[in-house]
Amino acid sequence: MRRLITDAVLLPLAVASFLLSVGSPAAADTVCQVTDPETGVCLIWIEVPGNPGQPGDPGDDGPKDTGSGQACYWDGTAQNIHKPPPGPVPCSSEYGYWSNSYNCYIQLVDPQPPAGDPAWQGHEPGDGAVYRCYQPQTDIDIYIWSADPPPNSGAGPTPREVATLAIDQMNLSAINIGIAPKPGPGSIGIVGMPVWMWAANPDSHTVGPINASASAGGITVTATARLHRVTWVMGDGTEVICNGPGTPYKAEYDDRSSPTCGHTYQKSSAGKPGDKYTVTATSDWVITWAGAGQTGTIRLNGLTRAVEISIGEAQVLVN
Repeated sequence: MRRLITDAVLLPLAVASFLLSVGSPAAADTVCQVTDPETGVCLIWIEVPGNPGQPGDPGDDGPKDTGSGQACYWDGTAQNIHKPPPGPVPCSSEYGYWSNSYNCYIQLVDPQPPAGDPAWQGHEPGDGAVYRCYQPQTDIDIYIWSADPPPNSGAGPTPREVATLAIDQMNLSAINIGIAPKPGPGSIGIVGMPVWMWAANPDSHTVGPINASASAGGITVTATARLHRVTWVMGDGTEVICNGPGTPYKAEYDDRSSPTCGHTYQKSSAGKPGDKYTVTATSDWVITWAGAGQTGTIRLNGLTRAVEISIGEAQVLVN
């Protein structure tokens, strides 16, 4: 039997600390379409379908985008209720629509209580309205007065959408390219000699990790971003994928190969535009988010910078 309480109000609840993983029916990646060449920050993001892979082929490397999550969630921690644990709930039911703010299903009482009824909480009929607030997790059923209809969380943002607000605060950018031989006049590499690539002057905005939180629609999400990998397109038709920022080159390394991120050119850059290879470094990020009793993953790909380097034949340099 449900308990009917007419003189109580459920307080808005804090964000859940107990997290549930929520899957997505279809994976998608967020890819940068245009990167600011000066700052390395993305100017235009687009959504593209992810690669689900085939039997024997897992598809693209790394964690998959886990989707949007559910906009409506239950969290009883502010009421010291831990069973059931925080997690998503249907946004509508026979009891009305779900409100994250009130942590219950909302339904307008029809007909409205008569004047003087305790449910009006001292207000007169016509001044706002009385709503039924039913919490199936606890079987608590109460009347609440509200000047405006309580917010319908089913019409609000999803946790992923709130997570993107947090990501916006991070100012993620493409790496500053470190490469040996150095770009610029008077610097030339040699065919057959190791080339080193790395993230120069790394910080939380270029390689992570970096954290940020955002709130909207009764949902608060905390997101953590980490650089997943850097894809180097070397200009000679080869592509090198490095799982991390790479190792900076030092003079004492001489002609050793990079232990983490390197390449060896087999042809000179003669005949290329400006007699140089254009080298691009594209950063892929993995962002994990938590909030609304759920967790998820967002893939951000495509933050790109480029440099030009000269590669010559050894015999040309000797002559």
